[in-house]
Amino acid sequence: MLHESQDGASGADGGELVVPMAWLYAEYIAEELLRTGDLMPPTSFEFRAGRDALALTIFLADADDELSGIRVVSQLETWSSLTAYDQPWQEWVRARFTERDRQALDAGYRPPDVELAAAAWRWLEETELLAPDLDAVTVPDEEEGPQVWTPAWQLGLPLGHLALHLF
Repeated sequence: MLHESQDGASGADGGELVVPMAWLYAEYIAEELLRTGDLMPPTSFEFRAGRDALALTIFLADADDELSGIRVVSQLETWSSLTAYDQPWQEWVRARFTERDRQALDAGYRPPDVELAAAAWRWLEETELLAPDLDAVTVPDEEEGPQVWTPAWQLGLPLGHLALHLF
């Protein structure tokens, strides 16, 4: 990705190639945690929802921009508490993006890491996946119970949380 300089120049005209390493590293960690947990096939939308939710948690929890030097084991407790069932994760994500946007405004541009994280967040919010309806009463003879359309983040977040505990 090319980064625009303050005077609007980009690419060969004065910009520099900016590699979104923090986001790519967060995605890598999330994917490895989910693969290790072996909860879903890596090609499924559920896996993508879990990876994106966990990657967002990892990326946005890095307030000091130290993600490249992170030790996964030392952060598991923090990520687990952020993804826990009783936590307002969606509000936390929105608040962290507001903070990141404020930083981007001060810097004069939005870093590519934040752009990729925002794209993942849009997908998690706008995409709905068919999932078991956990509130429905099931009939013992039915193989599959009733299903309901669920925002991808609501399905991915518990998968990410479970993957953290299985690590």
